[in-house]
Amino acid sequence: MVERDLSEVRALVLTHAHFDHIGMAERVRTELGIPVYVHENDAPLARKPLQYTHERARSRYLLTKPRGLPHVFGFLATRAFWPPPVRETRSFTEGFLDVPGSPRIVFSRGHTVGHCALHFPDRDAVIAGDALVMLDPYLGAKGPRIVAGAATADSKWALRSLDALAELDAGTLLTGHGEPWRNGTAEAVRLARQVGPS
Repeated sequence: MVERDLSEVRALVLTHAHFDHIGMAERVRTELGIPVYVHENDAPLARKPLQYTHERARSRYLLTKPRGLPHVFGFLATRAFWPPPVRETRSFTEGFLDVPGSPRIVFSRGHTVGHCALHFPDRDAVIAGDALVMLDPYLGAKGPRIVAGAATADSKWALRSLDALAELDAGTLLTGHGEPWRNGTAEAVRLARQVGPS
């Protein structure tokens, strides 16, 4: 593993602006002077991270899906539900992002209205964020899937957005929750579609 110095960090790029993904973003921006990037559709969410759209009440999952409780309690224990708002962001929409690594922006709305995956063709890898995860924290379920309706704006959009990931045909998929997937994006998408919405 190559060690890096904090002075080498040039940007913080968010796949989306949910509370559990922006945790230290405002501190990084203000204390280190590092710009925070997010899709223009999620910029308002970055400023008000608890006001996000979801299909189903979170309480429904807490009461009926006990395997998710350790993950939700983990959010509570680390105060992840209450991140400081990101007061200033740099917006992007499509193309390649002008930051180190030059990731290709893959619009993948559904989990949020501005969710994007980041494709690194030269690394044969995709940072999927929560477009597709290997662990659903609301269900405690493992394996490729979209996140439960407790934290997804629109499951139909989310499932449609998987087309964009499948087309990338990258070998490694890094998700916002769970272990890395190394059997290709197309196979992860196929399995996530089998699981469907929850």
